Amino acid sequence: MSAIDYHALLPEIILATTVLVTLVVDLMTRKKYLVAITAMVGMFAAIVPVLTLTFCDSLEFCTATGADRVLFGGSYVVDAYALVFKGVFIFAAFIALLLSIGYLEMDRYYEGEYYFLLIASALGAVAMASSRDFVTMIVALELVSGPAFLLAGWRKGDPRSNEAALKFFITGVIALALLLFGVSLLYGLTGTQQFDQLAVASAGVAEMPLFTLGVIFVLLGFGFKVSAVPFHFWTPDTYEGAPPPVTAWLSVGSKGAGFVGLLSVTYLAFPEVSHIWGPVLWLVALLSMTVGNIVAIKQTNVMRLLGYSSIAQAGFMLAPFGAAAASNADNLDQAFSATVTYLVIYAVMNLGAFAVAIIIGSRVGSYELEDWAGLNRWAPGLAMALAVFFMSLAGIPPLAGWFAKFAMFQATIGVGNWWGYSIAIAAAINAVIALVYYSNVLKVAFMDPVPQGVDIEAFESAEVPGPIGFALGLTAFGVILLGVFPGLAANLGEFSAQVVASIGLG
Repeated sequence: MSAIDYHALLPEIILATTVLVTLVVDLMTRKKYLVAITAMVGMFAAIVPVLTLTFCDSLEFCTATGADRVLFGGSYVVDAYALVFKGVFIFAAFIALLLSIGYLEMDRYYEGEYYFLLIASALGAVAMASSRDFVTMIVALELVSGPAFLLAGWRKGDPRSNEAALKFFITGVIALALLLFGVSLLYGLTGTQQFDQLAVASAGVAEMPLFTLGVIFVLLGFGFKVSAVPFHFWTPDTYEGAPPPVTAWLSVGSKGAGFVGLLSVTYLAFPEVSHIWGPVLWLVALLSMTVGNIVAIKQTNVMRLLGYSSIAQAGFMLAPFGAAAASNADNLDQAFSATVTYLVIYAVMNLGAFAVAIIIGSRVGSYELEDWAGLNRWAPGLAMALAVFFMSLAGIPPLAGWFAKFAMFQATIGVGNWWGYSIAIAAAINAVIALVYYSNVLKVAFMDPVPQGVDIEAFESAEVPGPIGFALGLTAFGVILLGVFPGLAANLGEFSAQVVASIGLG
């Protein structure tokens, strides 16, 4: 039996240790800020081995250079694709921690268990990135979701938070049931749950109706996780009712974990049957961007608006590889790279949008758009930050979102047939629709008068909690940097796409 590569597992080991240490610190002290400090230190420490694994070839102490780290008989792999997403998830959890520290200080909430659950969810997301069989992936996916169910209902005295947690839990259980049913069918037909072996075995059973049914059920399970239409109904209510920092984590961490699962399963387990899952994802992408954007126009609550925006953004992310796979195109690697690039940029700009929304909503005491009228009068800095993130989500240059849209359009048009052209046209129309509701938020903030009876002086004198302000500055810097130097995000997409080249796609 080969020795365990502890360097490859070090990010997970550090996060698992942090989970246990935060629990112990919470039990031993009444100074709950120490729990937050412990969580932050753990996050900082976890990113170090991700970097050393990434630049292993240039480090003297690194012995396994130039090759992927394959562990546990191929069930767990640390490669370029896994490292990109490990970095994204740790960054997202770090920002969520900053938002949470500032938010929990505003009211009397249980803190210790909160950080314990958030880091446990982050650990599941990091493990998802390396999972290469269904058992490992499902365990990791539920480690992401299980703590998130509890976090969504953290405001125990708020009926909306209770409703958010209940809806999230019910849909999560349904998603898991569909996923497990699909996996059981596939295992019964192929005798394996490991992705590389499934890719070989699927060729012999691809024409069997039960195999097609198994693939579809697996896609349905992940469809719930990424809140794609028609599996999106839980999203707006959960986003509105959950504590805003939790919503920020769900929009990036939980959704990102679902996308990792979707990418891994389709590209690594079913590359030879893209004619089955390609049209399904093409249709889901089309529905998600269209329904999400159209319904978002009617929203008056900023959190619900961001919820429907998240649904629409999922459609944009799904568009490239749905179109490429549906037509059996030869540029699946480009589609894969475009989706990863979009996910990386989306993580930064969406976390920033939630950061500024948390600051404004906490100061105003409401997330209703009408209560944000005249924001520019009493908080011009916050209004400008709001404009930066919402215009980036809309894809306006020179902010990062423009390149996410550009990579998506380039990949879909690059398919070179009806599947690509049609969804590119639909995406262009939806991008215009999205601009309408993003611009409406800014119109209210910059042009509408301040509501009668509002104490502007009290709003102006309120201070931004330091951790939230730092998160806001960090994400704003990221959005501007990736917009001006989009090659940084593109390089991550191309780096991760090596996993596609390694199995002969593209």
